Amino acid sequence: MTTAATQLPPARPFTPEECSALAAAGIIAEGEQAAVLAGKRRFTVDECLAMLEAEVLHEDDHIELIDGELLIMAPIGEYHVGGNIWLTRLLIQALGDLALVQSQCPIYLSDRSAPQPDIAVVRWRPITESSFSFPPDVYLVIEIADSSLRYDSGPKLARYAAAGIPEVWIASLRAREVTSHANPAGSKFTTVHVYRSGESIAPQAFPDVSLAVDDFMPPAPGPDVEIA
Repeated sequence: MTTAATQLPPARPFTPEECSALAAAGIIAEGEQAAVLAGKRRFTVDECLAMLEAEVLHEDDHIELIDGELLIMAPIGEYHVGGNIWLTRLLIQALGDLALVQSQCPIYLSDRSAPQPDIAVVRWRPITESSFSFPPDVYLVIEIADSSLRYDSGPKLARYAAAGIPEVWIASLRAREVTSHANPAGSKFTTVHVYRSGESIAPQAFPDVSLAVDDFMPPAPGPDVEIA
């Protein structure tokens, strides 16, 4: 049986040297190093930010914090990049000053979860405000996936719903379809609709912004091509 745990990407391991650096920086207690090495220590968003300051983590590390675990994300493939670029461009052009469109930036769902969706449409705010996004700021989250489809549509989607994110699109590049999940209740979305090639999709928050699915779906690759 497939469980939520088996759908999660692998956790990032820490070396003894990194554990010593975490303790020296005051991020963990001296006595917690063994738990970190064993993968039993959970982290908060603030601790992860401190890890960046201590240079244990780096901004180009492809990881996400989910329920206190630092998960290793798969490398992003060519088709994923293409879909992300075109959809980001279309949304920026269509939305103008109605909202901000951010790509692969964290959303702080809780003190222990900060996923980095491929694209998020968030509340417009001036540069003088914090650049961090929280659930009340978010209109729409978009995940572009193929090999990560089970994670994106399973554990990650459930956490978006639980945090009250109003709408999530999951774009399957290989199937050339987009599934819209809206109206969260608990850890699920109550409204689900699939949009396929030849159809158009619009964000629930901006119903006049209609996008053709074919405009941001690269040509379907062959069966042996890996899409992250």
